[in-house]
Amino acid sequence: MKRLLLSLLLTTLAAGAQAYELKDDLGRTSQWSAPPRRIVSMVPSLTESVCELGACAKLVGVDRYSNFPASVDALPKLGGMDDTNVEMIVALKPDVVLVAPSSRVAERLQSLGLAVVVMDSKSYRDVERVLGKLGTLLAVPDAGRVWHRIEAGVGAAAQSLPALAKGARVYYEVASGPYAAGESSFMGELLSRLGARNIIPASMGPFPKINPEFVVQADPQVIMMGQRDAGGVVDRPGWNRISAVRDKRICVFTREEGDVLVRPGPRLAEAAQIMARCLRDTASKAR
Repeated sequence: MKRLLLSLLLTTLAAGAQAYELKDDLGRTSQWSAPPRRIVSMVPSLTESVCELGACAKLVGVDRYSNFPASVDALPKLGGMDDTNVEMIVALKPDVVLVAPSSRVAERLQSLGLAVVVMDSKSYRDVERVLGKLGTLLAVPDAGRVWHRIEAGVGAAAQSLPALAKGARVYYEVASGPYAAGESSFMGELLSRLGARNIIPASMGPFPKINPEFVVQADPQVIMMGQRDAGGVVDRPGWNRISAVRDKRICVFTREEGDVLVRPGPRLAEAAQIMARCLRDTASKAR
C-alpha cells in the first residue's frame, strides 16, 4: 500500500511539472514547477500580450520600447536588441525572459541559468499561436477569448468600409531602407482582410527590403507609412509618377498609431481600424 501511495504521489508531482512545460519557437523546451511569477519581456508585443492575459502584475522588467499599457512605464527598462542590460535582468531574478529570435543575448541569459522563451509573430495566425503559448505559460484557461476579440474587431473594421474604399493597390512602408509589409506579414494580411491589394507579393517575404523603383512600377493608389520616414517621400526619384503621390493619397501615421500597427499583439483589431480609416479617407480623394 505504501508503495502504491508513493507511486501515485510521484505521478502527481510529475504531472504538475509537465503542466508548465513549453516549447518555444526555436524548438527548445523549458519547464516550471508552477506558473512563472516574475517575467521579463524584451518584446513590446509580448509585453502587451502578457498584460492582455491579465498577468501585467507579474512583469518585473521590459525593453525600452514597451510603452503599453501605461502601467509598464513604471517598470525597469532593460535596453533594446543591441544594448540589453544582462546584469540588470539577472538581478531581477525572473522566472522567465521573453525574447524575439533576433535577440543577441538569449544564449548568454541561458548560460546564466535563466529560462528564456523565444516567440515570434510574423503572420496573422502567428499572433493566435503566440497568445495560446503565453496562455499555457501563464496558466490562463481562457486565453482564446483574446483572439476571439481580435477576430471580431478585425471583422468589424472590414465591414465598416464602403465598396469605394476596397480594392485599392496599397504600399505599406514599415521602415526606411525601404522595408515593406508584404502580403504574408500580419500587416499585409490585415490589409487583405480589409479588401486592399498589396503591391508586395507573398513571394518576397513578410518584410522585404525593396528597390524604390519597384514601387514606381507597381504604381500603388495608396501609400501608408510612419511619421518618422515620411519626410521627402514625394521627392523620391520617379515617385511623382505614382498615383498615390499624384492624388495625395498618402496616410502618415503618428508614432502612437505606428506602435499599434507594427506590433503583432492584442491590438491587431485597433490596427485594422487605423488602416480602415486610411482607406476610407483616401477613397474620397480618388480620381
